[in-house]
Amino acid sequence: MVIFIDRLNTLIHSRRSTKPRLFNGQKIDDETVWQILENANWAPNHGLTQPWRYKVFSNSGLEKLANFQADWYQTNTSKDKFKPEKYERMKTNILKSSHVIVICMERQASEKIPEIEEIEAVACSVQNMALTAAAYDICSFWGSGGVTYTNELKEFLSLGEKDKCLGYLYLGYSDTPTTKSRRDRIQDKVEWIDF
Repeated sequence: MVIFIDRLNTLIHSRRSTKPRLFNGQKIDDETVWQILENANWAPNHGLTQPWRYKVFSNSGLEKLANFQADWYQTNTSKDKFKPEKYERMKTNILKSSHVIVICMERQASEKIPEIEEIEAVACSVQNMALTAAAYDICSFWGSGGVTYTNELKEFLSLGEKDKCLGYLYLGYSDTPTTKSRRDRIQDKVEWIDF
């Protein structure tokens, strides 16, 4: 038991986000991606609503996603703010990934569970995926911004009106993965009340 706990602690402390531009394009086998998704499915959630929904893009699907977001950027950026190099990065960086898992939240029809709790449940499932990827020596990066919260992406993904996209989880291998990070002391972030 102690060995398992030590390994778990090491895994949590050593997990890092590596940006997709640092990926080398090497492919992850689909069976491993299914295991990552299976572990996502076991996240805690209030009322067992299981609000996480995932759209997995691989192979030519990556090109479809890259073209969509680059075209969205071009259409929605004024000429004075448009940067051709950013447009090109949006078309090419995503292709360095093996798989991109688009993270979605399906809103409970009854809306009995507060929306924030559904978002929190999805975030927990993403942490499960990031840790599983790290256990397989696979790099991951949860990215958002740009097109993420737009109606155009919701339509592209065929999401319901009250559903949300919460970003992309990029998966891949890297010859130069991120290995360093830091955290401030936990003692500076905790108020312990025992009276």
